[in-house]
Amino acid sequence: MPAQTRVAVVTGASRGIGKALCRDLAAAGYDVVCAARSSSAKGTPARLPGTVEETASEVEARGRRAMAVALDVRGEPAVAELADRVYREWGRCDLLVNNAAIAPPGRALDDSTARFRLAVDVNLNGPFYLCYHLGRRMREAGDGRIVNISSAVAQLPAFGRTSYTVTKRGLEALGESLACELAGRVAVNCIRLELPVWTEGFEATLPEGADTSSFEDPVIMSDAVLWLTRQPLDYTGQILTIGELRERGAVRPRTPVMR
Repeated sequence: MPAQTRVAVVTGASRGIGKALCRDLAAAGYDVVCAARSSSAKGTPARLPGTVEETASEVEARGRRAMAVALDVRGEPAVAELADRVYREWGRCDLLVNNAAIAPPGRALDDSTARFRLAVDVNLNGPFYLCYHLGRRMREAGDGRIVNISSAVAQLPAFGRTSYTVTKRGLEALGESLACELAGRVAVNCIRLELPVWTEGFEATLPEGADTSSFEDPVIMSDAVLWLTRQPLDYTGQILTIGELRERGAVRPRTPVMR
């Protein structure tokens, strides 16, 4: 692999925003590690369409190398193994995008404590494990980028999904803190998605016949991530919305879903 080839690791890569990111990062010249739980190698049908193998095929169709990894971010040993494999086989990681997340419905006190722990494990602990096992290696190289995907719900406690609000707010704080730890070596920033973006997962939560005409294509998230990769290392610790990035010209104008 040529020394200049950049490597990106994207979680939640089997569908939606993660899949679009992998595809667009490949078009921008990255080799991409596509990581998600949904994998054809597991041999069990998923609730929603899309697998990491399918995403990896789209990366390869754009002329880049792809690594399809069946990964549950809740398991630190599996995350550590992923980091070891990336550096063993490809020798570097230039970009980590923590995109995998879940949003359990319902009120926290009317639900089980297990579901709250699930949200914490996926939305907060998982990104920390990835930052820990990849970020320390990126720090040694001295020119890495970490982008965490948050939500406007981090600032909307009345939304009604307490575990999602709590973990997204925690993810933002994690990014701000790690930006201080990694200053000068790795830039850590957060995109707080405040607009309705179409994904298979989002659509599955909507009532039948819901109006999705205002939804945007996930390509706008690729615009945002790629813009952040082009900023200097001292541009770090930021929490940015798509609207703010659009005002800066970093994200294209409103883009209807391209299906």
